[in-house]
Amino acid sequence: MSERILIIEDDQRLANLIQVYLIRQGYLVQWHNSGNGAEEKIQQFNPDLVILDVMLPEKSGFDICRDIRTWFNNYILIMTASEDNIDEIVGLELGADDYLAKPVEPRLLLARIRALLRRKQIEFDKDSSKEATTPLNNKTLVFDNLTIDGENRKVLLQDQEIDLTTAEFDLLWLLAVNAGNILTRDDIFSQVRGIDFDGSDRSIDARISRLRRKLLDDPDNPSRIKTVRGKGYLFMREGDNH
Repeated sequence: MSERILIIEDDQRLANLIQVYLIRQGYLVQWHNSGNGAEEKIQQFNPDLVILDVMLPEKSGFDICRDIRTWFNNYILIMTASEDNIDEIVGLELGADDYLAKPVEPRLLLARIRALLRRKQIEFDKDSSKEATTPLNNKTLVFDNLTIDGENRKVLLQDQEIDLTTAEFDLLWLLAVNAGNILTRDDIFSQVRGIDFDGSDRSIDARISRLRRKLLDDPDNPSRIKTVRGKGYLFMREGDNH
């Protein structure tokens, strides 16, 4: 079955170009032209991925991203014409999985879409076949009051379940199974997203920030996920019961 993609974009010409291009690539694509009714359209179409413009009439893409993240577990790719990097950071911190600046180059958009949907296929393969689940992913990792259940993809902090997106869990799991070892942004980007880090993408930093917030890890003085200046990130082993 072809993956479903919903474009939420008020620029009819741009939306039509993207829609036609993605349909030719084999995707099922629908278009919605306003922030008004966008959430209802997402619920109705149930897309595997939402391409979400920031500047929309009635309701901004940021507001839509924030609101749907409480129940929509598939992928969100934000697009904006703004050249301000703060838009990228805000979008990623609100729960978007990726970010593209306009004007959009079709092949780059397709590469980003394929990278995101490849993760979804990997998770489907794990769920549908025990052979596709590695022993590592069957482990439960325990760090003091933090429990990470790899088989059921659940995270407990002080016995309370933490709501993580697929991308956030993938990143936390990667850091945790490499506890005590520094992972560069290139390492993380390649393993989590399947493509190489280009030196300017801030999605990893924004996702780390969201993880720290959800894990109650002080961003000014983190004790769980440390930033190693000039190198990358380190998940601390202290308190590891395994």
